[in-house]
Amino acid sequence: MAGLLSIIEPTAHTNDSIIDNTPAPTAPRINSREQIAALFDLPLMDLLLQAQTIHRQHFKANEVQISTLLSIKTGNCPEDCGYCSQSGHHRDKTKLEAEKRIDVDKVIAAAKRAKATGSSRFCMGAAWKHPSAKDMPYVVELIKEVKELGLETCMTLGMLDSDQATQLADAGLDYYNHNLDTSRSYYEQVVSTRSYDDRLNTIDNVRNSGINVCSGNIVGMGESRDDRIDWVHELLKMPKAPESIPVNLLVPIAGTPIGDKVLAEGGLSVLEWIRTIAVTRICCPSSYVRLSAGRESLSDAEQSLAFMAGANSFFYGDKLLTTGNASQSGDDRLMRELGLTKQFAAPRAPKLLPVLDAVSGHESQMVLAD
Repeated sequence: MAGLLSIIEPTAHTNDSIIDNTPAPTAPRINSREQIAALFDLPLMDLLLQAQTIHRQHFKANEVQISTLLSIKTGNCPEDCGYCSQSGHHRDKTKLEAEKRIDVDKVIAAAKRAKATGSSRFCMGAAWKHPSAKDMPYVVELIKEVKELGLETCMTLGMLDSDQATQLADAGLDYYNHNLDTSRSYYEQVVSTRSYDDRLNTIDNVRNSGINVCSGNIVGMGESRDDRIDWVHELLKMPKAPESIPVNLLVPIAGTPIGDKVLAEGGLSVLEWIRTIAVTRICCPSSYVRLSAGRESLSDAEQSLAFMAGANSFFYGDKLLTTGNASQSGDDRLMRELGLTKQFAAPRAPKLLPVLDAVSGHESQMVLAD
């Protein structure tokens, strides 16, 4: 254990002009709950140093991936997630007005604005338990249209069966978001209308279709550190860690059961959230770790610590679905001050299979998932 958690110190030189080009040693893979717990217990500065060192072994230093998120169908969700204002179970208290799904042309206009301001990925979320058969042509069209702009695509639409996942993959979807939210043991304190295994099954369907998995959590819902350890361990038990991992800090919304509880009792410390980001980076070294909800309340110094902890992705724009987000102008200023650069989009290229109609002789192409 001591060797696993040892901090990689920079090489000392008698001549500052000498540069050591020797690759840093690769840390052993972490796979046990005990190893994860030991990381959480490290002094914070040691933990951040280890996280940043591992981050630089797998990603370009000072480069961040930027996404924009748009709610394409808002409110009246049949799920009872205790943190979410979009749940139909809480609408009498949250007073959130439900909206029908947005027209395709309005979504594309928003995607064009996102690209013009520097986002490389456009994420679309719908307040559904799962998409219906009549919704699938709509979301498939959105994927194709957004990809035509040269943007990476991501969707979060609730649960998916294997056939729906295949349809999205065939359309060229790059990422599908389906958060675990928390640990298996704390999950029943958060939502009762779907099970933890339902979430894992959707992730399996997404993975098997060839789409990249985006799956993270929400810290600060009243869970313990043990729950945060168990959540990280759940990621490591997957056949492959998610390619993108949002680590959200709860934005407590009045009128939601969890939001009201946190507003009354107080929230999680920012440093514990940053500690969770760092442990996630160390345990999932090749995954994007994203700053999502909760970032709008952070100071510049706190955001800088989050990037030091290994976060290398965040959402652009003033709104995340129904909650506020850090201002875009503020993000641009902070990136300039920190010397961060934006990553270019790299959409997943669909595979094309030639198809010959035996009757007419007409040749066409079929798009296959990776």
